[in-house]
Amino acid sequence: MVLLRRGMATMASLKRSGKVVCIGRNYADHITELNSARPKQPFFFQKPTSSLLLPGEGPVIRPRGVNLHYEVELALIMGKRVRDLNSEDEQAALDAIESYALSIDMTARNVQNEAKKKGLPWDISKGFDTFLPIGNVISKAAIPDPHKIELYLSVNGKMQQNDSTELMLFRIPRILADISKVMTLEPGDIILTGTPKGVGAVVPGDVMRAGIRVDGKELEEARMEVAVEESTSSYEYAET
Repeated sequence: MVLLRRGMATMASLKRSGKVVCIGRNYADHITELNSARPKQPFFFQKPTSSLLLPGEGPVIRPRGVNLHYEVELALIMGKRVRDLNSEDEQAALDAIESYALSIDMTARNVQNEAKKKGLPWDISKGFDTFLPIGNVISKAAIPDPHKIELYLSVNGKMQQNDSTELMLFRIPRILADISKVMTLEPGDIILTGTPKGVGAVVPGDVMRAGIRVDGKELEEARMEVAVEESTSSYEYAET
């Protein structure tokens, strides 16, 4: 693993991240609810940085013809350049993380399902503008153990997702090790660690609220509130 450490990330610096890498199927019950196969090793894909939606930037925009789903996730913000990390070296993995954030991986589920069925890439289903709402940067001191926090998300006041990161199939050292053997992780890169069960659809007019609990206590800097609006662009999903 190589060096390079930088100062605390800012919200503006997240927009300049080199890449966003997302771990799929990292919670067993989520795999079951989507009728997916359980992976033998971490499975990952990328979202474009243009999909990032910072606090106060406005609503998530649902493209016309899209079945829009939410997926709450813990995000890691990298602070070191990492290549070929040893998955057994938990301290090195945690040291490589600069800070955390809460995120919502928005997914055009019908677009993704069509891609799966036809063996096509998922890029469109994950990559629309506003499809990655992300909360405020959270210091590492606020989350002493990222494997023992609770993630939750509600829609219009009704709790939909509420589970512990203890349920991850692949812990953070394994996640970072596997990614770094394929692509070098750079300071500022964002890693999404997977979503627990309870994903579902939102429509224009809905309001999502999400957060993190540490030792049962609400983490104020993790609170998120994001509305959903319909797109006014010319795009409309049609079968490929």
